[in-house]
Amino acid sequence: MVAVPSFASVVSAWIPRGTTVRRRRMAAAILVAMVFPAAGVAGGRDTDTGGRPMGLRIVSTAFASGGAIPARYTCDGADISPELAWSGVPKGAKSLVLVVDDPDAPDPSAPRMIWVHWVLYNLPPGSRGLAAAITPDALPPGTLPGTNDWKRAGYGGPCPPVGRHRYFYKLYALDVVLPDLHQPTKAQLEAAMHRHILAQAELLGTYQRER
Repeated sequence: MVAVPSFASVVSAWIPRGTTVRRRRMAAAILVAMVFPAAGVAGGRDTDTGGRPMGLRIVSTAFASGGAIPARYTCDGADISPELAWSGVPKGAKSLVLVVDDPDAPDPSAPRMIWVHWVLYNLPPGSRGLAAAITPDALPPGTLPGTNDWKRAGYGGPCPPVGRHRYFYKLYALDVVLPDLHQPTKAQLEAAMHRHILAQAELLGTYQRER
C-alpha cells in the first residue's frame, strides 16, 4: 500500500521553515484553494468563482445576449420560440413570469410603443427553461398564457417593419402564485405582479429584416 501524505505534511513541505505562523496560515489557505476548488463551481451550482450565489439569469442557445436573433425564430422563418434556460431562482420564489417585448416599435429612430410578443406566468420556480418551438401543452405544469399585441396567446416572433429592433426576454421571480387572470395583457399582469417581485433578469436579442 502506498502511503498518502497528510495535508499537514504537504503544507510543511511546501512552506519554508522559519515562516511566521500568520504567513503559514495564509500560504495554507492558498494551497487549499489550489487543490480544492470552490464546491459551488465544482458542483455546478449557481455560484460565481468565489462561491457566492449568483442572481437570476436567463440565456438562450439560439443567440448570445446582445446578439442577432436567427430568422427561424421570426416572422421571416418558422416563427417559433427560441430555447430558453434560466438559473439562480431565489429561495422563497413561488412562481416565474416571462415577458418578451420590443421597445423600438414601429421605428427605432422614432419609437412610439412597446410591442409585446409573449406573456407567460405561473411558471413553476423549479423549472429550468423552455424548449424551442414549445407548444401550449408542453409548457411546465401550472403555466398560464397572457395575450400579446397580436391579441392572441402564445409566442409571436420579431417582425419589425423597419430598422433593427431590440427584443427583451424578461424573467421575473415572484413570491406568490398568481390567480388565473384569463389571458391578461402585459399591463394587467404587471399590475398583478406589483410588490411581489423578488428578482428579475433579462436577455437581449436584436433583429432586422432583410430587404
